[in-house]
Amino acid sequence: MTSAEPTLAHGDEYIVIYEGGPNDGQTDRRISTDGSFDSEITVLTAVDGKETLIDYNKASFTEVGGQYHVIYRYDAKDSEPVEAPEDRGGRQ
Repeated sequence: MTSAEPTLAHGDEYIVIYEGGPNDGQTDRRISTDGSFDSEITVLTAVDGKETLIDYNKASFTEVGGQYHVIYRYDAKDSEPVEAPEDRGGRQ
């Protein structure tokens, strides 16, 4: 992993990998609009049929085959509350 972030061109695509929270393990594609990776992402996610805003912060990145993969970690503090699976009363 490299510590210095690359400069992206306007319109360059990168892969987002979500770590933790309700989107754990899911991926997404984003397009750079300002020559860098987003430092945080807010995702509208359905949890038990209820739409919830979930925040993720950029944690690290790596280049794989000429494409950047960026890991975003769940930020429970800044996200809307999500009921834990054990508290859902069998609605897991």
